[in-house]
Formats: sequence, C-alpha cells, structure tokens
Amino acid sequence: MPNSRKTTPLGARAQIANAVERICLEMPLPVDVHTHLYSARFGDLLLWGFDELITYHYLIAEVCSANRAIRPEQLFAMTKREQADHIWRSLFIEQSPISEARRGVLTVLQAYGLDVESRNLDEYRRFFADTTVHEHIDRVLAAAKVEKVVMTNDPFDDAERAVWESQGAETDGRFLPALRIDPILVRWDHAAERLQGWGYDCWPDLGGNSVAEARRFLDDWCDRMAPCYLAVSLEADFYYPSEYPSTPLIDQAVVPVCMDRGIPFAPMIGVKRQVNPALGLAGDGVGKCDVGSIERMCARHPECNFLVTLLSRENQHELCVAARKFPNLLPFGCWWFLNDPSIIEEMTRERVELLGLSFVAQHSDCRILDQLIYKWEHSRRTIAKVLTDKYTDIWMTGWRLTEEQIAQDVRGLLGGNFLRMIGR
Repeated sequence: MPNSRKTTPLGARAQIANAVERICLEMPLPVDVHTHLYSARFGDLLLWGFDELITYHYLIAEVCSANRAIRPEQLFAMTKREQADHIWRSLFIEQSPISEARRGVLTVLQAYGLDVESRNLDEYRRFFADTTVHEHIDRVLAAAKVEKVVMTNDPFDDAERAVWESQGAETDGRFLPALRIDPILVRWDHAAERLQGWGYDCWPDLGGNSVAEARRFLDDWCDRMAPCYLAVSLEADFYYPSEYPSTPLIDQAVVPVCMDRGIPFAPMIGVKRQVNPALGLAGDGVGKCDVGSIERMCARHPECNFLVTLLSRENQHELCVAARKFPNLLPFGCWWFLNDPSIIEEMTRERVELLGLSFVAQHSDCRILDQLIYKWEHSRRTIAKVLTDKYTDIWMTGWRLTEEQIAQDVRGLLGGNFLRMIGR
C-alpha cells in the first residue's frame, strides 16, 4: 500500500508548514545550477577550509568597511592565515556576526559539529587539517544534501586550461562543466589575440573568418568539456543588438553552438566591474541592465533556450514578465548581492506569483566548497516560508495537496526545471 503520509490531503496551515519545511530541508538537491567550485582533480583551484571560508571576498568587503584602520593593500599584504585572523577578530569578536556572510560561517561550523561558542580558531583549523580533499567533498555534499554542482570552467584561465588539456573530460559525475566565455563577448580584442596564439584565425576587428573561428573554438571546447550550458557574466550596460562584436558573436557563434549541442546560453547580467579596484575581487558593484536585450535575444532565437539571472533587484519584476512571454527563457537563482534571505524571499514570492513554478529558485554561486552548506540551508528555509504561504492560499479555496505533489514542485524549483531544460 502507498505511504498514507504522502497521499493523505493536507488540511490545516500547520500541516502544510510542517510538510513543506521538511520537504524543502530534506530533499536531495538535484543540481546547484551555478557555482565556482571544482572537482578534486583541479587541485588548488578548489577552495575549501576555514581560512578560505573566512577570507571570502564578501567578508573582505565587510572588514574593510568595519575596520578602516587597515587599508585594503595592507590586508592583501598579509598571509591568508593573517587575513583570516584579522577578519575573525574584526567581524566576529569586535562585532556580532549578524550579516548573511558572517552568519553563514557559523552555520558551516555548526554543521560540522564544531563548538561555535568556543570561538577557537585552532580547533576549527585542526578539523580541516585532519581530512583529505576527497573526504571533504563527500562530507560537504552530504551535509548540504546536494547531488550535483555545475562548475564555471574558463578555457582562458591558464591553470584550468592545463587540467582539461592534460586530463580530458571530467570524470566525477557530481561536477558538471559549464563553458564560461566572458573574454569572447566582453573583451573580444584581447580574446582574439589569444585565439590566434592557439591556432584560430581570429582578428581584433572581427575581420576575416573571426566569427566562424570563434565558433570552431567553442565547438572544440564543447567536445572536450561536454558543458551543460555556455555562460557569460556581462556588465550592466550590455545591450543587444549593438554595433559591438558581442552581437555577431552571439548570433553566429554562441547561439548556433548551443542549438547544435542542445544546451542553453546563460547570460548573467548586471555587474559593474571594479567600482573600487583597491578591493580586488571584492571591488565589483551592481547596476540595472536593459531587460529588453534579453527579450530581443529570445525573440530573435526562439529555438535556443536562455538561462538567465540578473544582478540588480530592480530588474527582477521585468525579467519575470519577460519569462511569461518567452517559453525559451528560464530565470534562475538570486545572484551575488541578491543572495540574502530578505531579497530571496521577495524574489521567490514575485516569481511564484507571476510564473507559478517555471523557474529555478536558487543557485549557490559558491566559491568555497564549504559555502554549499550555509547557502542551501538558509535558502531552503526561505523558499519553504514562501511556499507555505502560497500553498495555504490555494488550500483556502478548497484545493487540497499531497506531500507527493509538494515534493514534485520543490524538486523542480531546486534544479529539476533546469535538468528538464537540458534533457538530463
């Protein structure tokens, strides 16, 4: 007989809330659709451990605001351990760690069974020192209840390129490649010079066979990586179509490769690069973009799927409306500066109300392996809160729910919708 708990209609709000929270917190995440993580074979490119966690660029920005006695250049002159000690003292001891990035560190330590109240950095560091990278990957994925993660793989990065060329395709099935193509669409003049050096007939002015050769380059790397999408991070002032090389490259290289391979193109738009260069990786900002550019891409290429996230909070409503008009547009995640519970809740409510369940609620954007734990723990709880309200709304009309139906909905929002888009 079927499990009665899964088939019995849910009635009172308390029952709905309990079921939704349990499902959201316990369901294995099918896939984290965008991270900056790597599998073990990439060596030091995979960041993990206490000192990496505490020197994450979000916390670099926070400590430079909280403790102005040390300038950014002084902080960066320190060793990684010295930076971690300084950040811990400034952001966790001298202030209460209530920002989202600081709370995230505490959530991770707690998940490992470490004593948060002891504030003992030696204890925390010993915990990570007593494990191997392979053991730690298994531990983190299990603790976060994540089955697969999508990497960000950049063939223009010399260290990463060497791994792909020497070791071939990814062998750990938990790590899915995504081909990152920022240099091609953002700085074609520089990319063309590198492509020339690799044997492709490309020119900074896009002359000759440049577009066809760029497509050949993308095809070559798709053969090598088997990516699940092509991705690019674009500035807030990106516009399509335009007189810049990005337009013919998108139309005649990127989109045709995506369509041939049956994979989406994933533009992530809204960054303002290096608004404060002194902060390094922490120095980027956010700006509103032209959502019309997304609409025009979707309209010009109706057979290509677009997986889109935008960085500005002010762009989210317009993106939802665009997704109602274009079935080849799938919004995903709460990216970067939007990855805070209050904004995740607002965006998830807005998306549910406009799109139903036709989006991907979240991605972690992790750069540090351990962040998978807190980013998904916090997001799952926020998503559960929204869904509880929405399921209660329809229950009040007389519509009854089962846990099986809720689980199906949640799986789609936590990555199942993306897997259906790519046919996996």
